[in-house]
Amino acid sequence: MAMLINGQPGEQISALDRGLAYGDGIYRTIEIRHGQPRLWAWQYPRLLADAARLKLPLPDEALLLDEISQLASGVELGVAKIVLTRGVGARGYAMPAACQPTRMVSVTPWAGYPLERARDGVNVRWCDTRLSCQPLLAGIKHLNRLENVLARSEWSDPDMHEGLMLDQRGLLIEATMSNVYLVEGQLIVTPRLDQNGVQGMLRDWLFAHAPQLGYQLEEADIAPARLWQAEQVFLSNSLIGLWPVASLDGQPLIQTHDCCRQLQALLAEQV
Repeated sequence: MAMLINGQPGEQISALDRGLAYGDGIYRTIEIRHGQPRLWAWQYPRLLADAARLKLPLPDEALLLDEISQLASGVELGVAKIVLTRGVGARGYAMPAACQPTRMVSVTPWAGYPLERARDGVNVRWCDTRLSCQPLLAGIKHLNRLENVLARSEWSDPDMHEGLMLDQRGLLIEATMSNVYLVEGQLIVTPRLDQNGVQGMLRDWLFAHAPQLGYQLEEADIAPARLWQAEQVFLSNSLIGLWPVASLDGQPLIQTHDCCRQLQALLAEQV
């Protein structure tokens, strides 16, 4: 892994950094292909929106791109990560009046996920860990991901690929590392993220591009039973792309629709 911290090579930050102390910051994970960040035009607006909601100054887009390009040079397939914290602060929760953010950009070579997951589908399970409701943080990819960490710790079986998460109301919100979609005819339904959850970049991309294939994408409150009635269920994030769900808690899910494959083909054309 190669890393720049505030533009300088290194792997260490201050023990007083608010990202370490409070999770006071945001991040984004980006696929690198042929030395370039994939779908950057969709990644940066999400970073910008998250930073604005937490009142974090965001570095210039050109600077971030330059740093990723430096680290990704010669990397055919990899993972870039941008972490932005509020920087070093005095003891206490109060935001410092003069914020000097800490910027961490890293690139790691990566072999990618097994191709059969996108082709044949993945096995998922229900997680016991429930998401709390906090509208002020809903959708933001902030650094406090303890609910996801606890949910992911619930299984170690390598043949179980993801875990679906409900919130305290009993509604489906997301998976531990991905957004969730149900296909019902020409309608694609995804959980509403106004109380919790992470608004992934690829979720935005789907809202913009699914209509090209004749699909309507909409948000809804989704009860768990609705998954068994869908014609297809699939997942998304910036590294997995789109994965159809083959089974839930060991029971096969209906896969009578071709929606995910169509969207995968459309996504494959994007840079």
